[in-house]
Amino acid sequence: MRVLYVTGIIVLLDQITKLLVKGFTLSFLDFYHPGMQLGASIPILGDFLRLTFIENPGMAFGIDIGGRLFLTVFSIIASVGILFYLYRIREETLAVRVPLAMILGGAIGNLIDRVFYGVIFGEGSLFYGKVVDFFDVDFFNIDFVGFHISRWPVFNVADASVSLGVLVLLMFHRKFTSVEEPRVSLAASSKTGSSDGMKNGSSETATDGSTPTPS
Repeated sequence: MRVLYVTGIIVLLDQITKLLVKGFTLSFLDFYHPGMQLGASIPILGDFLRLTFIENPGMAFGIDIGGRLFLTVFSIIASVGILFYLYRIREETLAVRVPLAMILGGAIGNLIDRVFYGVIFGEGSLFYGKVVDFFDVDFFNIDFVGFHISRWPVFNVADASVSLGVLVLLMFHRKFTSVEEPRVSLAASSKTGSSDGMKNGSSETATDGSTPTPS
């Protein structure tokens, strides 16, 4: 389960970047970081990459399904499910467990926003916080059957981690599971062959009428 270190690093990086964008106060140190103004945008690589501060009440990349409370409860259930599954496959290859740990880290990162940010920043009640997004990238324009976007939806570290984890699973999960199948079949064949050999040896001894000599 040391793969959960990956999850922890992603959650930590996600929360640090969000607080730097949103701003925070450490009263016990008399420290205040103002962050960015909501809706403000700072060019990093011209128009291709910008830091744009928005708050998203929905899922990753601005998808909104079922309302804020539903998304929060769903995220909790999904995170617990992934954690349980990681425990079940703790002996499997890292190529499967690391992407799942990345997905779990992204889910927990955004879950913290939804559960606690409303209370921490005085903007809402528990479970009704908004997710902080800030990566604003111009990958390509999409214009298909009336659907059009000119820039990629603004996202954060957690969103990127979930997307990358899913992509790696799609690319490598079938490859590594298919490698295990011949090994299982080979082991089963070896056992079957050994068993058949023992049976054949016993049959031949019975046919000859001879008595086996103890070793």
